[in-house]
Amino acid sequence: MVDKLRVGLIGAGGIARAHANACAQVDEVELVAVSDVSVEHARKLGGEWSVDACYGSVDAMLNDQQLDIAIICTWGVFHASLGIEVARSNRVRAILCEKPFTQTAGEARQLVDAAAESGVLIAEAFKFRHHPMHLRAQALIDSGAIGRLLSVRSTFCASVAESNRRPELNWRFNRAQGGGSIYDLACYNIHHARAAFGEEPQRVFAAQMSGVEVDDAASITLAFDGGRTAQISVGFNAWSSQYAELVGDEGSLFVEQAWNNENQAVSLVQDGRDGKVVHEFAPTFQFALQLEHLCACVRSGCAHRIPPEHSIEQMRVLDAVKESMETGVAVEL
Repeated sequence: MVDKLRVGLIGAGGIARAHANACAQVDEVELVAVSDVSVEHARKLGGEWSVDACYGSVDAMLNDQQLDIAIICTWGVFHASLGIEVARSNRVRAILCEKPFTQTAGEARQLVDAAAESGVLIAEAFKFRHHPMHLRAQALIDSGAIGRLLSVRSTFCASVAESNRRPELNWRFNRAQGGGSIYDLACYNIHHARAAFGEEPQRVFAAQMSGVEVDDAASITLAFDGGRTAQISVGFNAWSSQYAELVGDEGSLFVEQAWNNENQAVSLVQDGRDGKVVHEFAPTFQFALQLEHLCACVRSGCAHRIPPEHSIEQMRVLDAVKESMETGVAVEL
């Protein structure tokens, strides 16, 4: 029998519970440790999943545990520093880092370099990249099923009441904790567009609707080679919406529920000259699929679907989006 991969969670907030659930669903891993700046929170989460090794710091966890996988589930402002510490500890084989990967492209480069120097696999946690629906969509694009991809249009809107969009209530609305619609929401759409086109945008323009401390909403245009574009609309203030439409010169693909579709049946509508085809997908838990893929990479040494360099470029685009929102002008990349 193959030994189970040992997993430790860094951070004990809401997203950590999704990763803990994934650990429970993936047979080849065992959740063995939880750390958080609040040891009480770590113990609470640990108690929910029968984990006894709970710590009030990453140092304490790393000193006591030899891990195969560390999953960083903290606020984004701490991803780089924690990731570098974990990578240099020589106590882990792989790091799964929640999105946004870091706060800047410079931080992303430092984190990736630290992991490479220590021989640690590092991957960004974009769960949707592992959903069979998105894998099928990418395969159809790559096969030429919709011809040359010309445009991507997508949304990610969460419909949060104004009274709840306050910095003291949630990190998403707190500048010091790395909040903002582009870091929590648009990162999905941007990553998706870059992956679909298979290249980086040449120019970025973005406009924002400001909240108390951060952007509550943003409209973003990414211009790719040859005038092809991705048009992205995100917001905490807008009515719930999370579709993705990819249009080529020979057909199109449409997904109504693109990102947060845990345990829901979803469909991918393919349209073209021969008519429509609806690809149906059974309910699945994307966090578990994400963890399974990481385990396969740890076991076999195969490349992860999201290479570290892709995450650096992701942050470079987000840096440009932030600059464009603040200056009101397009940013060349």
